[in-house]
Amino acid sequence: LRSTSIDELPELWNVLKGEMSLVGPRPLFLSYVERYSPEQSRRLEALPGLTGWAQINGRNAVSWDDRFKMDVWYVDNRNLLLDIRILLITLFKVLKREGISREGQATMNEFMGTEAPDES
Repeated sequence: LRSTSIDELPELWNVLKGEMSLVGPRPLFLSYVERYSPEQSRRLEALPGLTGWAQINGRNAVSWDDRFKMDVWYVDNRNLLLDIRILLITLFKVLKREGISREGQATMNEFMGTEAPDES
């Protein structure tokens, strides 16, 4: 199921209920929200999606920091044409089974938060 992304299909019900969108930052554990920096929390300005900008640009193979930057970029740049582009690329990647997991593991490591830069 994981290799074909079929495990994501139950989330279509959430899209139909209006709790999610087809495209947007992927939903994460609620426990992560308190660990977000103010900039990272901007990802919550859009409905979560079945797929998103970070998913077509590396999915689980990118760092948490890069993933959050891509989510915020999407929030700032979202529009219908971008959503269509993301959906088409997602379909292509799912059919090719590309970018599903990080090398050596099936999912991302737990997000532990972003350390503040050293002020010294």
